[in-house]
Amino acid sequence: MSATRYTYLGPEGTFTEAALRSLPEAATRELVPMVSVPAALDAVRNGEAAAALVPIENSVEGGVTATLDELASGEPLMIYREVLLPIAFALLVRPGTALSDIKTVTGHPVAQPQVRNWLRKHLPEAVWESAASNADGARLVQEGRFDAAFAGEFAAATYGLEALVKEIHDAENAETRFVLVGRPARPAAPTGADKTSVVLWLGEDHPGALLELLQEFAVRGVNLMLIQSRPTGAGIGNYCFAVDAEGHVSDRRVGEALMGLKRICPQVRFLGSYPRAGASRADVRPLRRGTSDEEFTAASDWLARAQDGRA
Repeated sequence: MSATRYTYLGPEGTFTEAALRSLPEAATRELVPMVSVPAALDAVRNGEAAAALVPIENSVEGGVTATLDELASGEPLMIYREVLLPIAFALLVRPGTALSDIKTVTGHPVAQPQVRNWLRKHLPEAVWESAASNADGARLVQEGRFDAAFAGEFAAATYGLEALVKEIHDAENAETRFVLVGRPARPAAPTGADKTSVVLWLGEDHPGALLELLQEFAVRGVNLMLIQSRPTGAGIGNYCFAVDAEGHVSDRRVGEALMGLKRICPQVRFLGSYPRAGASRADVRPLRRGTSDEEFTAASDWLARAQDGRA
């Protein structure tokens, strides 16, 4: 395995590359762009790279399904950290192009909902066609196949383009969450401001099946930060659920919730416990009564004494 190589969703000039370069260790790694999320993660699975950075959630469109599906299937991988990146698009064109010249535009499918209103207002007649990534859209403009692309402003220099319009976004404070994924190993020590990710499969479908999963978290005071259903491929109505929960697997309340889920789910895939991006210990939600590690320990000690006739 190459311990110095990190892959990412390419080509060069993507928001994913920008997010990866924000990590301190990126300066000492070989950063290799890949054509897709599966390709970036497969490089980790087969030992060609130590880790991969891929997008997993967008504040406008929600979960990135390609990443969620890849993490739920195939050889297991684990999340080790996350990166939040503010997202604003630039309209990249070949030098000399005016707004009135633009008849065709391109970009990643996730970009379109974030610039839809701007397009309707400023380029109502332009035809949109999706690209494999925003940076790939810039490359297609460079090749003359489209008149303009929505991408990060930083991609302009890479592809010999210029930013005709900057800071385009329909939603203020839009951001994308990226995760650094590697092969399974012991999670890092808890920081006090952590997140735990799992994928859960429902057993036999019945009224209240999803509620049973959620109660395992609720009764232990574990807050959920994301829950998204994904089809398993086994037919209509068969779903698994990607879940992000506050806390670390070593926290008693989180660990016991996962044990409860393992008892009732046919399959549970642990995707890791890692520091929450932009959070500090002071940001942790106050625990409700009865859900701290100390209270779990006290209850466990009481039960042991009861079983021993000393309660």
